[in-house]
Amino acid sequence: MRTRKPPTNPGAPLSTTTTPIRASAADPPVRILRCAAHEFGLTGLLLLLVVTAVRWLLAPDSPLVIANPDLALAVLGALMGGLLALLILSPSGRYSGGHLNPAVTVALWRLKAFPGRAVIPYITAQAAGSLAGTALGGLAWGTTARHAPIAYAAVEPAPTWNATAVFTAEAGAIVTVTLMLGAFLSRPSTRRLLPYAVGLTTALIIALLGLRSGGSANPARQLGPALLSGNTTHLWIYLLAPVIGALAGADIWRTAAALARRGRTRLVLPPDPDAPTT
Repeated sequence: MRTRKPPTNPGAPLSTTTTPIRASAADPPVRILRCAAHEFGLTGLLLLLVVTAVRWLLAPDSPLVIANPDLALAVLGALMGGLLALLILSPSGRYSGGHLNPAVTVALWRLKAFPGRAVIPYITAQAAGSLAGTALGGLAWGTTARHAPIAYAAVEPAPTWNATAVFTAEAGAIVTVTLMLGAFLSRPSTRRLLPYAVGLTTALIIALLGLRSGGSANPARQLGPALLSGNTTHLWIYLLAPVIGALAGADIWRTAAALARRGRTRLVLPPDPDAPTT
């Protein structure tokens, strides 16, 4: 007796960070759009929190300002890394997968862990969320957040860093993130730890690169702040470098995984009985 395959649930999550799915022709458009809507909300909330944190930790008139730049970036990194992990683990984050970063979406797609037809809707939603969240941050905290030195929390490289160095650092950060994604997703027992690993990695990127390349490593992190503040000189780097890093990191991981599989399946020949012995 033939059994009919149950229809795909249009309300079910499209992808989760802990158990991403592969592309399937059964994924209905409404499912993708619902997940993209969650990405819009999550990314918007992330940018609102970024503007808020930068306004209160770095603005000269803030009672919470941290004068030491290295310490300020370390605290900011720890705060944003923890908040990012919470957003990924939230119900909305579990529904959409909690990417909140176009480079992560591209990396998961290239790692064959995310449907290709959902990449554009996700990236569009993340970009729109970046603009909306940044604008809300400016409205919430007034002129202090909208003007220098905060300027919507837009990042910029150190004066001594040229475009090549900034591009390399921002792309390299996402290569590291992508390799981490590949490692965690290849072992079902470790997937539940991935949100915490993403948060920790984000904290380190901000702390180590914040005063150097800017430490964005997320096109959505810089898009809204750069456009609304008018600080677009290096925007092309912050948009392009993470995507290039995601593609490169995924290709490195897939190549390494293929070589490892080939090594495990290689035949071991018995010794030649006619070979001389010593």
